Amino acid sequence: MSKRVRITADNAEKYFFLEPFDHEKTAVIFSCPINEYNEWLFQDASRSQKDHIAKTWLLRERSTGKIAAYMSLVMDAIKLSFTEKELHNLNYPFKTIPAMKIAKLAVDCGSSEKYKGIGSFMIEAAIGKALVCNDDYCAARFLTVDADIEHNEGVLAFYKKNGFILNAELSGKNRKTISMRKDIYG
Repeated sequence: MSKRVRITADNAEKYFFLEPFDHEKTAVIFSCPINEYNEWLFQDASRSQKDHIAKTWLLRERSTGKIAAYMSLVMDAIKLSFTEKELHNLNYPFKTIPAMKIAKLAVDCGSSEKYKGIGSFMIEAAIGKALVCNDDYCAARFLTVDADIEHNEGVLAFYKKNGFILNAELSGKNRKTISMRKDIYG
């Protein structure tokens, strides 16, 4: 078995390109271990994008055009406790802070066998999208995610490794997901 190629911000462009979802250009070959995420891409992403509910981005392998991963992004706001706001030096009278949320993130099985770090790269790409939004359109201090522990118990460790922390205000409210955040500027 050959060694997997580690994908980083420095080399990702050599192997991949990121493009907006377009249902007419989306190949039918994508398979991740969570069937619900496969179904989202082929049954719901187009409608959600058309209805301005979620913007989906595809990571395509440069050499083949195959979808290696996808993420769907939405705008969000999170409630922070006084202690959580202090942690981020946010001395504002309101509890709700603007964010961009990763609503879905999935990596193709074949691509994860060939490459290492695709999921982490997608998080960095989401941060890049949030920074562009901050520069040109509106504010988002955090990148948020509802970590899907129902389908993947290891997802918490993945997001923690990528700098996310638990949202105390929202923890324990839904056992299928765990609300987490990453300070884009922290």
